[in-house]
Amino acid sequence: MPSVRGDVPTPEALGRMLQQGRLVRGMSQRDLAQELGIGQKWVWEMESGKPGILTDRLFRMLRATGVRLYAEIDVPEDDHG
Repeated sequence: MPSVRGDVPTPEALGRMLQQGRLVRGMSQRDLAQELGIGQKWVWEMESGKPGILTDRLFRMLRATGVRLYAEIDVPEDDHG
C-alpha cells in the first residue's frame, strides 16, 4: 500500500494530515465522528488545528525537547486498475 508522509510541526499541520487521511478513505466528517463515537464538531476542530490544552502542551513539549513528529497516510490502492 503506498503512503504519503509529512512533517507535523504544528496543530494545523496535524489537522491537515488527519483531513487528508479521512478524505482518501472517502469519509465525511460525519462518517468519521460516527465511527469514533464523537461529535462532528470535534472532528472539525481537530482538522482545523483549533487550539486545545492537549495539542498546545504536546507541541510545546515537542519543540522544547527537539522531537519532530511525522504522520504517514496509507493511500488505498485503486482497485479499478
